[in-house]
This record gives sequence, C-alpha cells and structure tokens, in this order.
Amino acid sequence: MSDLLIRNIGTIVSGAIDQPLASGDAIVVRDGKISYVGADPESTADGIEKVVDAVGATVIPGLCDNHVHPVVGDYTPRQRQVDFIDSCLHGGVTTMISAGEPHTPGRPTDPMGVKALSIFAHKSFAKLRPSGVKVHAGAVMLEEGLTEADFEEMAAAGIRLVAEIGISGVKDPEVAATMTRWAQARGMKVMVHTGGASIPGSGVIGADFVVAVQPDVAGHTNGGPTALPLADVERILEETSARVELVHNGNVKAAAEVARLVSGRGELGRLVIGTDSPAGSGVQPLGILRVMSWIASLAEIAPEEVVAMATGNVADLHGLATGVIEVGREADLLIVDAPQGSQATDALRALAIGDTLAVASAIIDGIPRFEKSRNTPPPSRSIKIPPSLVAS
Repeated sequence: MSDLLIRNIGTIVSGAIDQPLASGDAIVVRDGKISYVGADPESTADGIEKVVDAVGATVIPGLCDNHVHPVVGDYTPRQRQVDFIDSCLHGGVTTMISAGEPHTPGRPTDPMGVKALSIFAHKSFAKLRPSGVKVHAGAVMLEEGLTEADFEEMAAAGIRLVAEIGISGVKDPEVAATMTRWAQARGMKVMVHTGGASIPGSGVIGADFVVAVQPDVAGHTNGGPTALPLADVERILEETSARVELVHNGNVKAAAEVARLVSGRGELGRLVIGTDSPAGSGVQPLGILRVMSWIASLAEIAPEEVVAMATGNVADLHGLATGVIEVGREADLLIVDAPQGSQATDALRALAIGDTLAVASAIIDGIPRFEKSRNTPPPSRSIKIPPSLVAS
C-alpha cells in the first residue's frame, strides 16, 4: 500500500455513471485508498512525499475487464502466451473478472472436478496478483449432476462467479435456471453466453434462453464473436434485469447498435465492457480501450459515461471496492491522455473521435506500476512520474 498525491489533473472522470465527472484537480491516496478528491490540497496532503504531476492530463479509474478466461498464473494455453495479464495492465486493465476457465487442459466435467477447478482457480489468484492486477477467478462451469449442496460448498470456499452458461455441459434452460437460483441465493453472479457458438462445446443462445434463466449478465451481446439479433437484446432488456455486455471479441457494428439501444432506454448503468479473451482471436491488451472508443465515437455516447461502463458499472455489478474515484475506494487509477498525433486535445475528446487512449501510468492500490505503457501510443503531455515511485 502507498501514500500518493496526484496533482495538476485536467479532468477527473469518476467512473460513476450517474455523476461521471468529479470536480477538482488533485487526488490524495493514503494506505492504498483514496482519501481526498478535489482542489489541490494543502493540509490534506501533509507528509506525502510521493507526488505525480499529471500536467493537465486526465485521471480515470483503472479499467475492469468483465470477461476474461484465465487458467493459472500469467499464462494462457489458449494462445500459448505468457505475461498476457501484464500486457493487459499496459492497456489500462487493473481488475479482471473470470467468465470461466474453459481453456484449462483436461478440464474436468464431473461435479467433483468442476468444484475442484473453481476453488483452485479462485484460491490461486487470491494469492497471486500478476503485475498487481486483481484477478477474480474461479467461475464455476455448470455441468450436469451439480447439486444445491455443491453450490453451498463452493460459496463457503469463496466462489462468487458462475461461468458463462452455454460453454459447458448444461444446455437445458430449466436446469440452468435451477442452478442459477442456487448460485444467486449464495451471492454468486451468473453470466449467460449469448449469440453464436464460440468454441467447440458451446452453443447458439438467444433471448428465449436468457429470459428463462434470468442471469445477472447477458454476455457479449455484440457477439463472442457472432452477435445476437438486436431484437433479442431488446427482449433481454425488457424481460430481465440482466446487465448487457459488449466485448472486443465481437461485432463492432453490433456493439454500436446495442449501445445506442441501451442509451435510448436511459439504462446506461446496465452496460458493462469486457474483452472475452484469451480467445480464438487472441489476447487484446488494448481491448477495453478499443471498445470504449467504439461506443463513444460510433454510438455517440458521452465519453465520460463510456468510461463508467468499463469501471464503475462493472464494480457495481460485482460489489468491488474499486472502479470509482471517491473517498474510501481502492486507489486503482489511470493517468490517460490524447495520444501523440491525435486531432483531440485531451483524453475524452480522443475517445469521442474514436482514438485509442494513451495510458501514461496505471496505479494499483496507490502504487504506479509503470511510467510509460509499452502498448498504447505515448501521451501528448509529458506527465511527470518519478521513476522511484514505480513498483519494481
């Protein structure tokens, strides 16, 4: 944990969908938590020697990827790639939410094996934070034969996620609905795969299935990679209380259409963003940033509201203490800017015209993880992050 002062901020984007901009030009962090947001403080920052000068750049919450498929550690057998989580950190992702671990070699499909895999993944990532990234793993993949007692056992072990239904053995909507009720009664969040089939063993799922199951999230409504008909998304919005997810591993046109549909209904709080990676399309370190730029530019939604879809909306869905810049929250922050050469003069205007943001630094629990992203374009401003502050 760390004490830190970030000053000379041009714009603070809160991550809260109902009030997406925060006033002030400074953020104070103490013991890894946000302790002050407002005008550049005097006494509030007493004793803090670690200072970052944002030089007019924008600060937003660290991005929360609502849809990842980890296995163990910072390695994915899906693409035989190491350090993919670290690479996503350099795309601004500080929190990842598992939608299941289906790429585990020899993945078990019996009830005992399913429970063991989920508990192992959960407890493994609870002790391991690759490059500081907070990975919430252990999403149970539903298989025939699981009982309510199994969900009780998993909940007692800390499992809080059900993997996207439709990519594992349970395909019957009545069985899926029964298991969903068992899971939700124990505080688990449930996702349903939607759209076309993704990997062998997955299926095509439309609105009828989602309405029958009543999950917490309708996964990748713009396709993972094949999109739902927009009429199905409208039914999901009408007949369920589920959040609707947009992902990078999907249909760009459909992403804009879904975003416009949700915006027209006045329900932007229901939109969450993920990458759906690693997948057949690979790992997308800038995937969240790219989806944000699609929605802001193609759907013409205010960039500060789009930021909330990748931060506070996801945190609210999962009950996380990150994702919003307010006092008491975990200090997971990004310093972002318009990239060099952009026609825009700041980060929000860059999103509005479809540019990928430059990430100058990702800060987790008040500790800067790098002073220059290796994956995004460089920022227009020369943000001052003393190298001594950066985690080694």
